[in-house]
Amino acid sequence: MMSQHTERKLQRLTDWCRTNNVFLNVDKTKEMVVDFRRTRRDHSPIHIDGSTVEIVKSNKFLGVHLAEDLTWSLNTSTITKKAHQRLYFLRRLPTPILTTFYRGTIESILSSCITAWFGNCTASDRKSLQRIVRAAEKIIGVSLPTITDIYTTRCIRKANSIVDDHTHPSHTLFTLLPSGKSIEKHRDVQSMRSPGRS
Repeated sequence: MMSQHTERKLQRLTDWCRTNNVFLNVDKTKEMVVDFRRTRRDHSPIHIDGSTVEIVKSNKFLGVHLAEDLTWSLNTSTITKKAHQRLYFLRRLPTPILTTFYRGTIESILSSCITAWFGNCTASDRKSLQRIVRAAEKIIGVSLPTITDIYTTRCIRKANSIVDDHTHPSHTLFTLLPSGKSIEKHRDVQSMRSPGRS
């Protein structure tokens, strides 16, 4: 059964949408239940304006696949498959544009929202992603940044942008060292750091 608290929240949402002339498309609205209890209870579906919201095990949000078990294997396999398809075209292009094509059509796929998911990927997932990079290196004939290097660079870039933006909600999680050149991270953001290369 849906709790009264949830019902009240849903009612506030629908009322706000109605007041602000926002159309809530229930057909495109999905519900994903995250429940790690040993014995999972049956979860009754949510109803909005008489329509039932579909319960899904995974959902794609802003290009990232979110799963109910909060793992990233589905997201990684989707990215790997898409990037692997681009390798076909990489093999058929003239040498002068290979690196440009790789960065624009393959690396961009591998690194999409990478700061959100790569840090919690399994070792197996990381190896699958790195295999794409290695395959591209063999085709192009030059050394390319590893997937871990890409992740680390993006994290540092994001951290620097947060430090420079005093209005960012996470701004207080970072402080400059006395030298002013490096960033000291609080303990609760240490998880942003990438594991060593495998």
